[in-house]
Amino acid sequence: MSSAAGLARLRATLEAEGGELAASLIDGATGPSDSGEVTDHELVIELIREGYLVHYGTGRVVRTDDPDLALLAGDRLYALGLARLAALGDLEAVSRLADLIAECAQAHAADDPARAERAWADRGVAGNLASDSSL
Repeated sequence: MSSAAGLARLRATLEAEGGELAASLIDGATGPSDSGEVTDHELVIELIREGYLVHYGTGRVVRTDDPDLALLAGDRLYALGLARLAALGDLEAVSRLADLIAECAQAHAADDPARAERAWADRGVAGNLASDSSL
């Protein structure tokens, strides 16, 4: 499961971004902080996971009632995560996460959300955070 610190850093990152993502933040969605340090790779996972959740269900910190805006918000979250990962120089992890995003999209297109969740779990990034570039 995502840490409170991870969700708090996700929220702070999106607030700093401003725009529609910041306007779509849920008040108090992160809960109490556990004051743990969140690595850059963990933030990437939080951004990508939030993008996935906004696309296909309910985000943890980003919500909108407009399905078109949800799609755009999910895409923006994916882009923010992948761009941050590329800036870290971890191009192999960018490729692996892009593959995960594509696999989840295919699973949902086939009306098989369970397959998408298995893809997250198989990569060890659903429900917990990667601590390094071994995404």
